[in-house]
Amino acid sequence: MSKTETTGQATEQQDGLGAAGEQLSTAPREETALGGPTLGVIGWIRWFWRQLTSMRVALILLFLLSLGAVPGSLIPQTSADELKVAQFKQAHETLTPLYEKLQLFDVYSSVWFSAIYILLFVSLIGCIVPRTWQFVGQLRGRPPGAPKRLTRLPAYATWRTEADPEEVRAAALATLKGRRFRAHTAGDAVAAEKGYLREAGNLLFHVALIVILVAFAVGQLFKSEGGKLIVEGDGFSNTLTQYDDFKSGSQFSVEDLAPFGFKLDSFTGTYEKNGPQRGTPRTFEAAVTYSENGGQDKKAVIRVNEPLEVDGSKVYLIAHGYAPVVTVRDGRGKVVTSGPVPLLPIDNNITSSGAIKVMDGYRDKNGKKEQLGFQAFFVPTFAGAGKGTMFSQFPALDFPVMALTGFHGDLRVDSGMPQNVYQLDTSKMKQFAVAGGTGKANRLLPGETMTLPDGAGSITFEKDIKEWASFQISQQPGNGLALTGAVAAIAGLAGSLFIQRRRVWVRAVRGEDGVTVVEMAGLGRSESAKLPEELAELAATLHAKAPTAPEPESAEDPAAEPAAKSEGAEK
Repeated sequence: MSKTETTGQATEQQDGLGAAGEQLSTAPREETALGGPTLGVIGWIRWFWRQLTSMRVALILLFLLSLGAVPGSLIPQTSADELKVAQFKQAHETLTPLYEKLQLFDVYSSVWFSAIYILLFVSLIGCIVPRTWQFVGQLRGRPPGAPKRLTRLPAYATWRTEADPEEVRAAALATLKGRRFRAHTAGDAVAAEKGYLREAGNLLFHVALIVILVAFAVGQLFKSEGGKLIVEGDGFSNTLTQYDDFKSGSQFSVEDLAPFGFKLDSFTGTYEKNGPQRGTPRTFEAAVTYSENGGQDKKAVIRVNEPLEVDGSKVYLIAHGYAPVVTVRDGRGKVVTSGPVPLLPIDNNITSSGAIKVMDGYRDKNGKKEQLGFQAFFVPTFAGAGKGTMFSQFPALDFPVMALTGFHGDLRVDSGMPQNVYQLDTSKMKQFAVAGGTGKANRLLPGETMTLPDGAGSITFEKDIKEWASFQISQQPGNGLALTGAVAAIAGLAGSLFIQRRRVWVRAVRGEDGVTVVEMAGLGRSESAKLPEELAELAATLHAKAPTAPEPESAEDPAAEPAAKSEGAEK
């Protein structure tokens, strides 16, 4: 077959399908031109816009955005934890300058991440708007008429019937509409189309991506998040000064903090005592009393992944520990300070450490004002006796022991430098040498007292051991919008993957012998094994209303043969 014949057949096939294969896709048409003048400034702008708003570039930008978020998950972020960032910089002095230039400590507010985010936003909008208008135009229009040659379509059926063409077309129209096809009569055929939800799902998916991007932006701009450690019996009011740490978006205002407060009534923690899961929490909950905007008190229980929701804010339970009650007395026996001291866990068995600071009210034996500090090491279930060390072998309060190391001098709390309340600055302090223990530190059981040398006073480990819980109070205004976008994206993706858009034509014309010829054909946007099956079902339904006509009998004249034979004999 020559090239000319091949081209002719392709052109003929395209003409035969006519409008059948048109508009099955809502993608904008790309015009290609061979030769012609070079692009000017306006031409380059148009070319760039077409490239930016293509689905290919949108997918590339979406991939880059997800790829750019990886450093934000692996490298400490300033917006999340400045202390971890400082520790990372100290531990990686070589990488730190490079990371700072690449803004890897502030990924989500960096120039390059913002550029990808904005370009993706523009690309999706520029891609969706024209596709939406085209899709709306198709919804308002009618399915195109039948192609000239239905035999060229991938699914085809035909038969002859004695029913009139008008009756066949009316039956076909009713059958297709009964199957929820959009159908109408066009000339000598019925044109029908179904599966518009495929394109609707495709558009919904991309609109949902925009919604998710908007939700992410709203959440970053207007969010607030803070932490608070509360000892049993203490409370919290949702004001900025009450937080241990707090961070918020650039558009967040302190006035946006919801007016509520709560008190930690008690914390309950139980643990598995035996088996491979020994020490695993079984009960982990905080009983609280809260009130909204000065209203009546209400009771609630906060558990892991079961936050307390108050006026748009959520209160999460994130950590737990112990706060031994200690009493410090000076040399005259006067109580200088007394109360629970929260200690931070350092392992899963809640081995804890911290600092006890006496900043005001203490005087030494000479009446001189001085400050005291104690490094505390606490284990709820003591182990390590005779080994020169101590550790906890279970997280419950089965055998609590606390080791204390005392210092006196200047705590450096008035130096103007921020100081961690759980750490002790001993640069301007001297250590007490005490009798018993190691000579520097004493192990105390609940109720025991460590006496400081030279009449410096004493510190008592009281029998009462309180528990503390750490809470995260967050306000995320974009969460609901993000959830809506995610659900819509899944629904749209499912529609675009599992729904097939297809067209069906039924032509009924009277043949030369007066018998009606019925032709049925189907065309899908993509190849699918279900299209022939669906066409077969439609053909069977229509065939029941317009059955196949009987084959005509052969009409042979019995006198003809003898006549022929007689003629031959005469010859």
